[in-house]
Amino acid sequence: MRSTHATIAATLALAIAGAAITVPASAADQKPGMEKCFGVALAGKNDCKAGAGTSCAGTSAANYQGNAWKLVKAGTCTKIKTPKGFGSLTPKT
Repeated sequence: MRSTHATIAATLALAIAGAAITVPASAADQKPGMEKCFGVALAGKNDCKAGAGTSCAGTSAANYQGNAWKLVKAGTCTKIKTPKGFGSLTPKT
């Protein structure tokens, strides 16, 4: 009975580890036709990894934070106007 539980646990651990390896690096990799647009997200509404001091989605501290990005339809980022200027395909400082 113990070897069965150990086998199940090992199989489950391998499955979880395998799934973690195949996860794309960012949300942009998951959605074709989308691109990262910096400086357009509202506070707490950014998509994953907003830069130094943030860890993932929803962690931006200010509206239109230059290092926080939001996924937008490809080709539209630099046309999005905010009170701080237009969106950017690269982080703003």
